[in-house]
Amino acid sequence: MAGSTRDGNINEDEIRMWPEGDCWVITHIETGVTTQGDTRQEALEMLNDAVALHKGETGHEPTDEELREMGIDHNA
Repeated sequence: MAGSTRDGNINEDEIRMWPEGDCWVITHIETGVTTQGDTRQEALEMLNDAVALHKGETGHEPTDEELREMGIDHNA
């Protein structure tokens, strides 16, 4: 998930990453999602998760069975 252009156009997967204190900060340019990690790799992994959440590409509505396993009765 990285890219850049010299002509000033934004690539869909363009990111910016920089060190800040003891961590790395990373921003996904298209969405504006920003996160951080203790290492460059951790920051990239956190960004991938955050962008997927932002775009609705992860997670799902819990099933009735999952709710019951958590002790939640959705019919109450």
